[in-house]
Amino acid sequence: MKAIILNILEASIRTKRDCIETNLDGIIHAADILTDCLQRGGKIMIFGNGGSAADAQHLAAEFVNRFQIERPPLAAVALTTDASILTSIGNDYDFNEVFSKQVAALGRTVDVAWAISTSGNSANVVEGIRTARRIGMQTIAMSGRGGELAKCADLVLTVASNTTARIQECHITIGHILCDLVDRNLYPDEFK
Repeated sequence: MKAIILNILEASIRTKRDCIETNLDGIIHAADILTDCLQRGGKIMIFGNGGSAADAQHLAAEFVNRFQIERPPLAAVALTTDASILTSIGNDYDFNEVFSKQVAALGRTVDVAWAISTSGNSANVVEGIRTARRIGMQTIAMSGRGGELAKCADLVLTVASNTTARIQECHITIGHILCDLVDRNLYPDEFK
């Protein structure tokens, strides 16, 4: 058992290191996009399915409440949390529209749509990004190897793995790095 645990840990560390090194420039660019959005009075709209939905909620909470420093709340919303909206769209129309309808209703050109999909092929996530692009929003996607999201998002941060757990671990690590960088961009005096 101990060897299994240590092997899982090593695989996680190796995948995260490779992912971050591969995406360094993209992470910096994503932090700049998010910072600019917030400075212009926009909001960050984050969405995904399953574990990615949980990550969307987790990251929205880090922006709205706080990450590591005391600072004013930052405008972020997870499009995965309103059961009435999700189920009414899924029931009355199609589950593939649960994010695109919310983006169409709430999104403005000053906002950022941030999609999370381990496969990069979740139809409702892809539709959410396509709708955001039609509105003129900036779009960021985190995926495994890219998938359909890589074809439609402005910026795609990928994880070169076929293991869902490793991809999700990288996504939350990137998300935490982005929270930290945005705080540093917006409140540099707090880090002196």
